[in-house]
Formats: sequence, structure tokens, C-alpha cells
Amino acid sequence: MEYYKKQMSRLIVLLITIMMIMGDQAQAQLDSDFYRESCPSLFPAVRRVVQRAVARERRMAASLLRLFFHDCFVNGCDGSILLDDTSSFVGEKTAGPNNNSVRGFEVIDRIKSRVERLCPGVVSCADILAITARDSVRLLGGPGWSVKLGRRDSTTASLSAANSGVIPPPTSTLNNLINRFRAQGLSQRDLVALSGAHTIGQAKCATFRNRIYNESNIDLTFALSKQSSCPASSGSGDNNQATLDLRSPGRFDLNYYRQLLNHRGLLTSDQVLYNNGSTDSLVVAYSRSLNAFYSDFVRAMVKMGDISPLTGSNGQIRTNCRRPN
Repeated sequence: MEYYKKQMSRLIVLLITIMMIMGDQAQAQLDSDFYRESCPSLFPAVRRVVQRAVARERRMAASLLRLFFHDCFVNGCDGSILLDDTSSFVGEKTAGPNNNSVRGFEVIDRIKSRVERLCPGVVSCADILAITARDSVRLLGGPGWSVKLGRRDSTTASLSAANSGVIPPPTSTLNNLINRFRAQGLSQRDLVALSGAHTIGQAKCATFRNRIYNESNIDLTFALSKQSSCPASSGSGDNNQATLDLRSPGRFDLNYYRQLLNHRGLLTSDQVLYNNGSTDSLVVAYSRSLNAFYSDFVRAMVKMGDISPLTGSNGQIRTNCRRPN
């Protein structure tokens, strides 16, 4: 009898544990209808601000998309990249991958201010980043998708985490890219599809100087054309910009992949995707089919948005994206 009592007690404990785990998992699930009741006007409010910002400067679409990427890769999609330095922590804005590089913070501020007027204390900055990334892609002719929501905001940020190498540098080898994406739960297919975001945006001379002067897997005419605005000496023209997509930098299309086939990738981390390696076939596939690119890009964006979100009672809903409440 005592044996059965012990077994029953163990079974009860096991059932309680399973229920707690299932409860935590249910709580942690993101949902595209998360704000349906609490902030029904959220999507049009965000879209209007993004539309105005991109109308003023088309490059802003790429910058807002990049903000989401750089946020998610550092301790998850928690809005930490938006935090300014405080007396208790140094934020991520001055980290190597971000300093004088990530931008668009003022656009996020305007969105947050508008949303706070409509739905005070309801919508997180982390979710605003996710919606803004989607809207930026759509505005430049790219695909749309149902954004999963319900993230909460971090109350701190980490300069050391942002500097730890989790964000792949533009000089990355293919193995380095694969490993860093795998560490975030993202596959090689996700890597190549997300890299297609480089069909919009620009890069600074300092990030591609070595490629255009020293690398061999590059079209000579292309290299020479970039050398005219990016001098060989370090410090000279470092901030001069070049578009990542030569033909249609203002449209979210597949020309990025086509130029990789011609060895015209601007960054080392671009061209390694097509360089007699394991990702060559994906580059070829996306260069031939816009639908294939869009389908895999959308899937990868949703997966990236699932990286370690704060949910339930974790974190907070910041009323100002630049500082904790």
C-alpha cells in the first residue's frame, strides 16, 4: 500500500510539472491577434508613420528592417537595442556592429508616441520593431506576412552582448555566418533568405574596402567602379556609401542574388553565399524565382521574430522606447 502511495505521489508531481511547463509554453506563444481587442488601430497607426518616413527617405526602410535584426540577435527580440545608456547600464547603440551604423530610432519614437496616444501602456517597443520591419519590406514592393505579437520589453541592455560577435560582421566567412545563425535557431536556408534583405540599403566604404581591393572572387569592373568612391587607404572616405543592390536598391526584389552569380556582392559576407559552397544552390534558386525567395524570407522573418521573446510577466511595456519605466 505504501508503495502505491509513493507512486501516486510521484505521478501527481509529474502531472503538476507537465501542466506548469505547458502553461509556460502557452504563455510564451506569440499571436498575430494579440492586440485585436486592446489596440485595434495598431497596424494602420504604425503603417502611416513608416510610410511618411520612407517617403522622405527610401533608405529608411532598410534601416528599420536592420534594427529588428540587430535587436533579435542580441538576447532575443526584446527592444533592448532602443535603450539609451543609463546610470546602471551601457546600452547597445555604441557596440561595434551598431555604432554610427544602425539608425531609425526617431521613427520608432514617433510610432511609439502615436501608439501610446491610442492605446496607453499596451503595445511593446519590441512588437513595434517587428511590425515596422514588415511594413518597411512591403513599402518597397516586398512580401507581407502576419506578424506574431505579444513580446514585452527588456528593462536593460548589454553592450558586451552586442559586442560578443553574435551579430555577424560584413567580413564573415560562410562557416561563421552558418554558425552564428544556427546559434539563433536559424538554418542555412534562413541565412540565405534573410541575406536577401540586402536587396535594399547601403554599406559604408570601411565595410567593403578590403573586398574591392584584395579579394579575388569579385568582378574586376565592379571592383574598379567601387574603388572610385572608396580609396584604398583606411580613414579616407570610410563613410562613403554604396548601394548593396546595384540595379534596383529601392525595390525588394531578387537582383541581389543575381549579382552574386556575377561575383558582384558588395560585402564579403554577401559573396561567400555564392562561392563554391553549401549555399550556392539556394542563391541560384532565389535568383530564378521571386516566389521562392519571398516564401523563404517570410518564413525566416517569422522564425527570427521568435528568438527568445519576453512574454507573460517578464519584462515590461515601456512607455518610452529609449528608457525603462
